[in-house]
Amino acid sequence: MRIAPLLAAAVLLLAVPAQAKIPFVKKAQELGFADCKNCQYCHVDKMPKKGASENNERGKFLLKMKTDKKAAEVDVAWLKDYKGK
Repeated sequence: MRIAPLLAAAVLLLAVPAQAKIPFVKKAQELGFADCKNCQYCHVDKMPKKGASENNERGKFLLKMKTDKKAAEVDVAWLKDYKGK
């Protein structure tokens, strides 16, 4: 019976990073980007790992905007200016 609590703790620890940026998906949908279904909207991987994720063209655009605007965090509202696919 000692394994069950350890297994539950491991599942929670692994689930937290995967859900860290889900608010970006939700906000994008609220802003009218209905085709934003998951992290692959801006990343190559469906569940990117923090610091090790590869961005697609849309994600690269957002990172460039972050740099250009000297912002602390990406703002998904910038997607309105994205001219790619």
